[in-house]
Amino acid sequence: MAGKCRVAQACIDAGRPLLLCVLALLAMATLAGCTAAAEPDLPPGARILRDLAYGDDPAQRLDVYLPPNAKGAPAILMVHGGGWSRGDKALGSVVTNKAARWVSQGYLFISVNNRLTPEADPLQQAGDVARALAFAQANAASWGGDAARFVLMGHSAGAHLVALLAADPALAKQQGTAPWLGTIPLDSGAFDVVAIMEERHFGLYDRAFGDDPAFWRSASPLHRLAGAPAPMLLVCSSRREVACAQAEAFAAKATALGGSVSVLPVDLSHRGINTDLGEPGDYTDSVEAFLHRLARP
Repeated sequence: MAGKCRVAQACIDAGRPLLLCVLALLAMATLAGCTAAAEPDLPPGARILRDLAYGDDPAQRLDVYLPPNAKGAPAILMVHGGGWSRGDKALGSVVTNKAARWVSQGYLFISVNNRLTPEADPLQQAGDVARALAFAQANAASWGGDAARFVLMGHSAGAHLVALLAADPALAKQQGTAPWLGTIPLDSGAFDVVAIMEERHFGLYDRAFGDDPAFWRSASPLHRLAGAPAPMLLVCSSRREVACAQAEAFAAKATALGGSVSVLPVDLSHRGINTDLGEPGDYTDSVEAFLHRLARP
């Protein structure tokens, strides 16, 4: 059921009372930024291709928002957040403002689902995102897009996943991807998983990363970074000190390695960083300027 968080849908599928499932959905919307799907205001002639399979698992699906008369169009591949354990590609917070803004400017907007914990750990999830990217690049021409003009974007846990691929493109290449132009992580607080796990932290990190320090390191974009990544814009909520501090540390290391990586602190909540992107204002303008520098010919 499009636009419903998976946990609430599982509640319904399990035959539990409808009222309890509705309450679960409302709770998740409040606590985790789960908002119902809302169709973006697309230009006349735009189309949506839904639930395209990039793998055999039911979670390995993506939606493509196509601008009218696209030919050689740049593409944004978006990965939702949700603590590595929930979320959905069709949520309004993920799609509505972003697709409306950039499809109208001629971009393909591709929103991706991936396997979640406990079925798949964050490294496996990053592999899913890479597999989705490879699929999208392979099919870009048939959608009116350009396989060489992709930008990765993700929010929260999704920001961690795209940052992981940017830090170590070999993870993506294993899934058959071609190089992409750049990456925009939206308020990831998990550039350095080791530091997070060694301090007081939320339980969602334990569920995602377990208790193995070697895995923490392997799942840390900061620790996997060994060379200059493709250009990155690290958006962080200035209301979350840890998020911006981790972004600054990653940017400093990437810059020292010769990369072009900048940090954009924004005075919005963690949720607002996601939902407000695409709305008119300085925040969207800043992200858009980065996009255009990369993807516009």
